[in-house]
Amino acid sequence: MNSFLKFAATVIVVVALSAFSASIWGGKPEKLPDNFSLKITEQMTVQQFIDANNMERQFAKGFLGLADKNDLQKNISEFGSVQQLQSKYKKSLALKTEHETKNWFKIPLKFALWSIFLGVSFFLLSRGKIKSANRKWLYGLSFLIFGIIMGADPSPMGTVKDAVYLYGKAGAIFPPRMIALSVFLLTVLIANKFICSWGCQFGTLQDFIFRLGSNKNDTKPSAVQQYKMPFVVSNTFRALIFGLMFFSAFMFAYDLFEIIDPFKIFKPMVLGIAGGTFIAVMLILSIFTYRPWCLLFCPFGFVGWLVEKLSIFKIRVNYDTCIACQKCSLSCPSTVMDAILKQDKKTVPDCFSCGVCIEVCPTKSVTFSKGRRAKVPEGKFR
Repeated sequence: MNSFLKFAATVIVVVALSAFSASIWGGKPEKLPDNFSLKITEQMTVQQFIDANNMERQFAKGFLGLADKNDLQKNISEFGSVQQLQSKYKKSLALKTEHETKNWFKIPLKFALWSIFLGVSFFLLSRGKIKSANRKWLYGLSFLIFGIIMGADPSPMGTVKDAVYLYGKAGAIFPPRMIALSVFLLTVLIANKFICSWGCQFGTLQDFIFRLGSNKNDTKPSAVQQYKMPFVVSNTFRALIFGLMFFSAFMFAYDLFEIIDPFKIFKPMVLGIAGGTFIAVMLILSIFTYRPWCLLFCPFGFVGWLVEKLSIFKIRVNYDTCIACQKCSLSCPSTVMDAILKQDKKTVPDCFSCGVCIEVCPTKSVTFSKGRRAKVPEGKFR
């Protein structure tokens, strides 16, 4: 019962503080226009076209490529066919909307804080300094900074799903988002799924909740019975969701995650009943199983799982000193350490670099370090 009281208190505090923080930051709704239609005939001049569509002169200059005032008297057909102009307008308006809805002070600040926090976490993990006593507090600090204080946007998940939706709806690519996605994937490439592990606001909230049943210093396991999802089940479902995201965006210009976006817990005033219910289910499931959103739904989680195969720093086992006690595998919150340790699976599940395996190893054979994983000696785990 104590676990559920802690859970309720955590969610209430997160929602209340996030609502307060979001009200301070303010900002425009992050929503693309529903209507991209133009009033246009081939007989119009450029000036008539601009007036008919109540278009800002500077915006028209950009998307039409006007050189000087003389272009205003030219026939609009000189700048493309109706179909071409419609396509250019849709892209330009979508990109303009994207730019205007972003807080260009907060975003660079958030990335600067991410670089510091992930750097500290990397230092601690690579030296085996993330222990039961500080792990839960690091997760709490992460969602406090990057979720409650800095808000829902940007997020690793958003860089993927928003990029797909924007291209599906308007045929546009927003360069700052692609830069953000590249930075996030670079952290995955350098250190195994590190942005998901320690920087993702909703991911760390789930991880924090998963550990609420343990004692103050996280030295005793949860009193609640917890389950490890079979990776073949979770990843198959996640792959289907990933494909459905593309299908809905390209076929119907529909954002599959718009209603159920769990990051909206950090901007609760925009949550509807369906979204709030979905988030509640994900957080309740987090008590019983590890990171359900990440393993079942997250599009960045799926992409990150593919990229982490090439990660430079990762969990590695020294089989020369390993005594095959399997404490690392048993203590791992998911099935990944069993796959890493025994290498008896065709695919290795997501590793969130939580460091539990490093902590429990009695011979210090498990490390977060650079290099390829050594092959398991034949007969080691018979």
